[in-house]
Amino acid sequence: MSAPQNPVERADFDKVIVPSYAPAAFIPVRGQGSRVWDQSGRELVDLAGGIAVNSLGHAHPALVEALTEQAGKLWHVSNVFTNEPTLRLAKKLTAATFAERAFFCNSGAEANEAAFKLARRYAHNLFGPEKCEIVSALNSFHGRTLFTVTVGGQPKYSDGFGPKIQGIRHVPYNDIQSLEAVVTDKTCAVVLEPIQGEGGVLPADQAYLEAARELCTRHRALLVFDEVQSGMGRTGSLFAYMGYGVIPDILTSAKSLGGGFPIGAMLTTDRIASHLSVGTHGTTYGGNPLACAVAERVLDVVNTPAVLEGVKAKHERFATRLAEIGQRYAVFSGVRGKGLLIGAVLAEDFKGRAKDFVDAAEREALMILQAGPDVLRLAPSLVIEDADIDEGMARFERAVARVVQA
Repeated sequence: MSAPQNPVERADFDKVIVPSYAPAAFIPVRGQGSRVWDQSGRELVDLAGGIAVNSLGHAHPALVEALTEQAGKLWHVSNVFTNEPTLRLAKKLTAATFAERAFFCNSGAEANEAAFKLARRYAHNLFGPEKCEIVSALNSFHGRTLFTVTVGGQPKYSDGFGPKIQGIRHVPYNDIQSLEAVVTDKTCAVVLEPIQGEGGVLPADQAYLEAARELCTRHRALLVFDEVQSGMGRTGSLFAYMGYGVIPDILTSAKSLGGGFPIGAMLTTDRIASHLSVGTHGTTYGGNPLACAVAERVLDVVNTPAVLEGVKAKHERFATRLAEIGQRYAVFSGVRGKGLLIGAVLAEDFKGRAKDFVDAAEREALMILQAGPDVLRLAPSLVIEDADIDEGMARFERAVARVVQA
């Protein structure tokens, strides 16, 4: 018999939670597919996907089954021992990608922390301590640890926490000339998101990623792709690099990898992985059996032609409706992104007002996101039903009308 639950309400957040978030006024309590119900029983359409996390929506039966089955077997043993789910997941991820080795952790920030440490250790071991510079893009986002937030090119997130990690250089995204100007023999890694997520849902140009690959090869630096937001089927390829045909040396994944269960992964080659020898890096929960069992099932479902092709078709359905709404209300200057990571860029008259549209959507029982003050972001389930897309877009249009007519 379960213990009685004390009632909670949104006002409790302001009393007991550290005020680093400003959540919506309602509390979701149940989800099914792409629908969510709050405490009052109101039904919402979810086009936010937990910020590109709920890759198979809410309470997907395959994931519930995987978690429930593993919960009855083994929850945690630490990395003093290995376990079956972590080995199965690693074998499937390496078989499906360029990689030969996997490192598991609990979040995208941890995956990137591991990637950046590995890049520096690799360069230190082979070329000496001077080869330690990391080049990343302005407006990038790589996590909230001190290292990853410094590599991310957004001072609003990294300022005010004391001395920053040194040896980080930032350049404009999609600017080949700027990249060429800073990558030198002191560079140990170039770190890029194939699609900038938090920076405005901005895809990389094909030539830009190709140039980054060539520069890294020429200067014996590692190319790191942060696919925390763009990976695991989000773009219609298992990972976005596959659509570009540009192969990194290290890839990071999280978010959609666990379908809602916390997990992160760093993927790389045998040659590079060998520089993280025993004791050089670790995490207590990394490779947790529960997380890996769920992520394995996510991979089994997502890495299929039906789902990946479906993502591309659903993109067109969203993009068509967004273009119609944008034209009817003159609110968007364009729609960009790949697959089901979509950004609607606000027109000049609505710049800076993304939050107004997010709030209006909530009043129409719709969950959406923003990517900065000028871009509305959609990152729904990869298997969202067409009926939910249509209903979500109908509610979205009503939300747009609210803002325009206010």
